[in-house]
Amino acid sequence: MKGMARRAEKTGASKSKARKKASSKKPPFRPVRWLLRWFWRGVFAVVAMTIVAIVGYALINPPTTPYMFAEGQRLGGVEQEWVAMEDIAPVMARSAVAAEDANYCLHWGLDVVAIRRALDDGNGGASTISQQTVKNVYLWHGRSWVRKAIEAVLTPVVELVWTKERILEVYLNVAEFDEGVFGVQAAAQHYFNVDAANLSAVQAARLAAILPAPQSRSASNPSSSVRRRAAGILDGAATIDRDGRAACFQ
Repeated sequence: MKGMARRAEKTGASKSKARKKASSKKPPFRPVRWLLRWFWRGVFAVVAMTIVAIVGYALINPPTTPYMFAEGQRLGGVEQEWVAMEDIAPVMARSAVAAEDANYCLHWGLDVVAIRRALDDGNGGASTISQQTVKNVYLWHGRSWVRKAIEAVLTPVVELVWTKERILEVYLNVAEFDEGVFGVQAAAQHYFNVDAANLSAVQAARLAAILPAPQSRSASNPSSSVRRRAAGILDGAATIDRDGRAACFQ
């Protein structure tokens, strides 16, 4: 009986050792699984940082933008002074909307009707103010389908988190109005030697008229085409004020 007990103990001990030895073996390295695991971790990290950036800029003013930073490095500095929406002449906000996105208060970031019209006409325009703000604040300039795709994904999220007034405020403070001149306060000083709060309707229309190609246009010394465009913006700003299409930001 004792011999049988000893053999049973030895058998149990050998099985235990075998189990420990088997459990101590490292699982085989699977590169595809490893890559997928780190890919999804990277995706999660990017999504989390993007959400933090979107929520953060709903509350605090962006200190710079990728394009503004690049221009500052190239030019040795840029002109920009942040001003709150209440320190911007209301007619400037209406002029920007009339010039760039007349249905700004009616869409959720992407103007589907305008996009379809642009595709039918064979051009790639139709960017809303919301899209331009996302591009200016978070992305890079230049024509790229990758950038446009990211822009199309981020814009509705920004629209969900930010107010329409906040989007327009950020847009007016980071838009380029001349080489190295960013934001409506710097532009008002640069072209007319006034503050953004004191812009007249004509001055506001001319500033809006040089967007989105300010480096080839001047608000203080406008060409005939800029004058014509400004006249149309002047009428458009008054129209959207009358018909309620400016209600979401004033």
